[in-house]
Amino acid sequence: MTSTVSQIYGSRKDDHVRLAVAQHQLRPAGNQFDEVGFVHQALAGTDEAAVSLATELAGLHWPVPLYINAMTGGSARTGEVNRGLAIAAREAGVPIASGSMSAYLADPAVAPTYRVLREENPDGFVLANVNADATPDKARRAIDLIAADALQIHVNTIQEIVMPEGDRDFSAWPRQIAALVEGVDVPVIVKEVGFGMSRAAVARLADLGVSIVDVSGRGGTDFAAIENARRPREDFAYLTGWGQSAVACLIDAVPTAREHGVALLGSGGVRNPLDVVRALALGAKAVGASGQFLSILENEGVDALVSTLTAWLTQIRQLMVVLGTATVADLTATDVLLTGGLAEFSRLRGIDPAEFARRAR
Repeated sequence: MTSTVSQIYGSRKDDHVRLAVAQHQLRPAGNQFDEVGFVHQALAGTDEAAVSLATELAGLHWPVPLYINAMTGGSARTGEVNRGLAIAAREAGVPIASGSMSAYLADPAVAPTYRVLREENPDGFVLANVNADATPDKARRAIDLIAADALQIHVNTIQEIVMPEGDRDFSAWPRQIAALVEGVDVPVIVKEVGFGMSRAAVARLADLGVSIVDVSGRGGTDFAAIENARRPREDFAYLTGWGQSAVACLIDAVPTAREHGVALLGSGGVRNPLDVVRALALGAKAVGASGQFLSILENEGVDALVSTLTAWLTQIRQLMVVLGTATVADLTATDVLLTGGLAEFSRLRGIDPAEFARRAR
């Protein structure tokens, strides 16, 4: 028999998938990634065979700088979504993150909807996912369930505030994050859920022992809008679009991250291989996407998602060829043009956008 807890979590998870797919279909074509351009160097091209997609982040070695970011789990439907995502990750050879495992920690009966990530992807890099309220014991349970190679801790104050049944006290999060870092035996990644990480947040996380941060900026799935759609009066509409974009976060936080030895991941609003390369050029060690891949899986099926992931990896490599970069790290020395609101954001944060246009010198 399905428990009341499972029904509550399952209903919410199904709502999230349904609303996220609908939101993705209606989102504007443009976002702040379009305000990042490259200075074209006509004779910079290199040999595709010499280009490596391997990337390193705080001791982790990934063969590619692309990953499927956290999405779902906790209901029969979302378990099938996870199955498709896991198959696609396996076939394309990309890391994959579980969605929040709070439903499993509340009711172990839904374990199969998460365990499928490892069952279908036995040799892949898989990340467990918990919220900042989780205890080390709960985090270890989540890690063990899917034999996770790393742990994501998601922080999501805006989503929780708008969520009708969400948390309202976040004061213990820093202390709990530090306890999780200390209490698990796998690398820890702290991520936002689409509202961005500032340089101050990255510095604070470094002080807590975190060595990998996913800035997860706005421009992709908007969980303020999703949770507002679940409210009877939809009275938090004014928070739609809250936060900073992934590219703004990278520009803001990369110097602080380097100072503290923190590796940054970029996600939020990633639409295509060029967006991946843009984020890598701004200092991300790897780039994740969720809504784009979920929409393809739901509308076209797992084979289409495998084809998309494979094509993205090929095109990322080919864009690196055009830019004359043999490694992911080399992209941070390319000349990048910051324009529009992104350039204004940079200036307001005390960063000279012109410096990005003269990096190759």
